[in-house]
Amino acid sequence: MLSKIAFALVAASVLVFAGAAFAAKPSGSSSITGPYLVTASPTGSPVTAASTTTPHFGDMVTFDISTQAGNPFVNLICYGNGIGYDSWGAFWPTAGSFVLSSGGWTSGAADCTAKLVMYVNSNKVKVLASTSFHVDA
Repeated sequence: MLSKIAFALVAASVLVFAGAAFAAKPSGSSSITGPYLVTASPTGSPVTAASTTTPHFGDMVTFDISTQAGNPFVNLICYGNGIGYDSWGAFWPTAGSFVLSSGGWTSGAADCTAKLVMYVNSNKVKVLASTSFHVDA
């Protein structure tokens, strides 16, 4: 009888540790690169630059993302010269873009961080990857 109880305890412990190991495994890696400048073509449709360059105040930028997470968003936060900029863009089913200006950011340089996130629930997001860059005046 005692050996059956010991066996059950060992088996339960193995299942608990195996479950924790599988739960801790990420479902895939995520990345975000950029910013990439978005400009208008002669026909007026947006064209994304193939390489990164230092963006300037007022430019439109986008990011290249890779993730297995469903419904990814990018949260772009910029600070500098007394400004604060916090904007969100959906990156599904197509990539979003951001204009580097706002009612509170009317000129000047800033340092920015773009975070690739997914919603965990209505009050919480999980940061999957991030990148930082400088915006010139």
